[in-house]
Amino acid sequence: MIPARKKKIMLNPNSLFYPLRSIKHQTTVNLKIMPKKLFLAFALVMQATFLFSQSYTIVIKDGHVIDPKNNINDVMDVAIADGKIVAVSKNIDASKATQVVHAKGLYVTPGLVDIHTHNFAGTNADQYLMNGTAALPPDGFTFRNGVTTVADAGSSGWKTFPLFKQNIIDRSTTRVLVFLNIVGEGMRGGSWEQNTNDMDAKLTANVAKANKKDIIGIKLAHFEGHDWTAADRAAEAGRLANIPVMVDFGGAQPPLSIEELFFKHLRKGDIFTHCFAQLATRESIVDTITKKVKPFVIEAQKNGIVFDVGYGGISFRFSQTIPAIQSGFYPNSISTDLHTGSMNAAMKDLPNVMSKFLNMGMDLQSVIKATTWNPAQEIQRPELGNLSVGTEADIAVFDLREGDFGFFDYVGDKIKGNKKLECQLTIRAGKIVYDLNGIADPVVVK
Repeated sequence: MIPARKKKIMLNPNSLFYPLRSIKHQTTVNLKIMPKKLFLAFALVMQATFLFSQSYTIVIKDGHVIDPKNNINDVMDVAIADGKIVAVSKNIDASKATQVVHAKGLYVTPGLVDIHTHNFAGTNADQYLMNGTAALPPDGFTFRNGVTTVADAGSSGWKTFPLFKQNIIDRSTTRVLVFLNIVGEGMRGGSWEQNTNDMDAKLTANVAKANKKDIIGIKLAHFEGHDWTAADRAAEAGRLANIPVMVDFGGAQPPLSIEELFFKHLRKGDIFTHCFAQLATRESIVDTITKKVKPFVIEAQKNGIVFDVGYGGISFRFSQTIPAIQSGFYPNSISTDLHTGSMNAAMKDLPNVMSKFLNMGMDLQSVIKATTWNPAQEIQRPELGNLSVGTEADIAVFDLREGDFGFFDYVGDKIKGNKKLECQLTIRAGKIVYDLNGIADPVVVK
């Protein structure tokens, strides 16, 4: 049973007598009238005694911890101090914590890592996801969903990255990482993204190498040419900077071969996003006639090509996903392609996408792994997506609700489900940044 919380005592120097219970010794002290300076000094000493008696800033009690990196799948407590995880074990003493999170019946996971978002929000109505109105400022759409890290997928290029960093990255509490677009302007939209003259592999790689703290990959997207110019420029930039390439592939008619893409143009560790798309301009991974995953796709995944969901507005179909999941072909990572269009359509948010995979037959541990430890490794940030002692305390707490739920894709295909993930609380860098139902005690610590 969790001990009762000890409340911080406010001393009034104008009182004749003030009963003060010592936190440590549980004794009562009566303070008579004394000089104001002496009284305040005594108050500061007692407050310091209280603070130094606390070993942890936060203890999460009795939650079911799922930490795929460390093979934890059990009811455990998690303790945090100085922004770091300091213990994951049974029966951590909650009386030593400034805040206690009551997580009984809930799931405790590493903070989610969404590697396909668009966060270069701006006010330019004639631009798409580069400093435009379709992109979203991260903090308003991350913590309420258990997401503590996002990787913006190509909204900025080498020319526009400095503005993105100044306006969004450096001003966000969410950890914002970047796939730098091979197009110098970034995702400005339309003909800007078809300009091969603005696809400079060396300049892109140079900016990436100069900003290793923020830039974790190269992005190719929306190219409609019926050739490999854009793919090869992106691949070259990735090789020069020694970081992965994420490919949003397909715009040509007829579509270019994804088998050729996987085996002749991409490297081990490169990322094929929108992997469950079914569009006329993209070759799909599931044969639409046989309903089976194409053999070369399975081989490509075994050889290290990363298959990422990148749900988006029109880049996910149940007709592709259900046969793949039922055959045992799981995506390496589950991501949203978050922007104003996708969040207000079938996608909604990352817990909703995760819930779809749960109801299609993917087990909870695999879903958590695909949104924590797997994407952390894909972007070469192994310090993320896990609850190892000593790591920065990015943590999410979820309720797995049971009920009658409905899920649909962008063409209107629907499935029924009986479980749905709902974020209850999020911790970023050791501080509670979202608490849906006030499960922390006290709720606010200033």
